[in-house]
Amino acid sequence: MQQGLTPIKTLSLFSGGGGLDIAFHDAGFEIIQMVELEAKYVQTLQRNSLPEKWLEGSEAVCIDIKDYLPESHLTIDFIIGGPPCQTFSAAGRRAAGVSGTTDARGTLFQEYVRILNILKPKGFLFENVYGITGANGGKAWQEIQKAFREVGYNIYFRILDAADYGVPQHRERLFIVGLKEGEYLFPYPTHGPDSLNQNSYYSAREAVEGADISEMETGIGGRFGHLLEHIPPGLNYSFYTKEMGYPNPIFSWRSKFSDFLYKADPKNPVRTIKAKGGQYTGPFSWENRKFSIAELKRLQTIPDEYELIGNRQVSIEQIGNSVPPQLGRILALSILEQVIKFKLPFPITYLPEKKN
Repeated sequence: MQQGLTPIKTLSLFSGGGGLDIAFHDAGFEIIQMVELEAKYVQTLQRNSLPEKWLEGSEAVCIDIKDYLPESHLTIDFIIGGPPCQTFSAAGRRAAGVSGTTDARGTLFQEYVRILNILKPKGFLFENVYGITGANGGKAWQEIQKAFREVGYNIYFRILDAADYGVPQHRERLFIVGLKEGEYLFPYPTHGPDSLNQNSYYSAREAVEGADISEMETGIGGRFGHLLEHIPPGLNYSFYTKEMGYPNPIFSWRSKFSDFLYKADPKNPVRTIKAKGGQYTGPFSWENRKFSIAELKRLQTIPDEYELIGNRQVSIEQIGNSVPPQLGRILALSILEQVIKFKLPFPITYLPEKKN
């Protein structure tokens, strides 16, 4: 907690493995409760809330958001979190057509709105895939904006790429900041070609250097695993297509998802880490193997000391579903300055207002 800062009592909804919680806790927000449906993720939140752990003093609550009713004495200044994004994601759209808010998961934002209306915090940060803006031909997005405004919040939103804020991963997500009063501007990119100082992106190689890889074996096995070795870093299965000049094509152009046999380029941020994927879903290491959990945590900027509970797949789900803490911290600090009116010991430059 920063000196001179009154505790900013914060409620975390749809907490998952705790990416946003790490970020806001690090910026001095007091995470009172973390509400999460999946018991396997709650174990991670509970472990890291123990004394001398990263989220010490927070309370993890395992409950369906529809059944969550804040205790009457609960005073909350700020709410963070975004509902599961499957119905709005590109993968979800391909699998089932765009259902958006007509799907039961798509209506979870209404539960978010219900809790906002009960607790009436100063503001909130809501994160989701940017496909939310196009679901149902844009109707879902209009509904979401209207619902937030009806319970008294002006909303500010932008699609941000985590790599622009020092995360060694390109990951575009929609962020909404809602405020009861005042205005909000999003922070300027700190890295990449759009940054003011032209800081280069944080590369995958820099990020994973020294991370534990003892669990990893070379190769990925299966029918196509042997193909990984010859794919140049930064490319995917398309290396083996006619269009890329491969003499005996193995795959048709655009016949697979772009993450199929995708090998990370060590000199650049990796592409988005997915929560779920098949045997051939990248990113794979340029060393022709899967990334270790320790490396994936680094690529998502989850602290080494933060414990993810569960097997490899459950750990990957928690990593792939989380907001990278490094991006979350910058947003948390921007909220601290603009909404809580706390004077930061360093300047943050803000993007000009975006006309909605």
